[in-house]
Amino acid sequence: MTPLNVVKEKQAHIALEALRANRMAAYYVPTAAEVVPLVRSLLHEGDSIAVGGSVTLDETGVSELIRSSEYRFIDRYEAGISPEEAAQRMRQGLLADTFLTSANAITLNGELYNVDGRSNRVAAIAFGPKQVIVVAGINKLVPTLEDAITRVKTSAAPPNVERLHCQTGCAETGVCVGYKGGMTAGCRNEGRICCSYLVSAMQREKDRIKVILVGEPLGY
Repeated sequence: MTPLNVVKEKQAHIALEALRANRMAAYYVPTAAEVVPLVRSLLHEGDSIAVGGSVTLDETGVSELIRSSEYRFIDRYEAGISPEEAAQRMRQGLLADTFLTSANAITLNGELYNVDGRSNRVAAIAFGPKQVIVVAGINKLVPTLEDAITRVKTSAAPPNVERLHCQTGCAETGVCVGYKGGMTAGCRNEGRICCSYLVSAMQREKDRIKVILVGEPLGY
């Protein structure tokens, strides 16, 4: 293990303890290969499952797992469905047994920071599904909320708009036009993906949110 990996793992355990103090269940796995068995152990056969858009879920194999016949996947990505049907399935996802997603950033203080365009993801994290499982690579760790804001504007939003083919300022320049501004500073394009902002800290419902931190970089 390299010195950098040693430091990152130590920081991960600081974040895990802080997440638990904020009444979220928190798990650490060293590699992406260990994510699917852990996620499977947190699900029940027949669960209805919805997802927020996430490269991390694809990279870890979780997207494939939840499409198995064991679960009832609310598939907003099904080929051939209309935009109206996709939006309806997003609404159905707010009542799912389990909502799976990643996070834009996780602070060492045990806070989850998420920014959303359609806002279905931040809505589901905040309220609705019986449980929320967050899978995040160690690259999502940041010291503070201020660092989380910067991370989204410089490291998360630009590659995501490339992936989603959105015509925004950061697609053009590689960095949010509001990267020197506050949390909500940014472009005014119709395709903007940074519309709603959610900080998840101390939770009333203990362990409803479950965070799996992976000791490898994943997603954006």
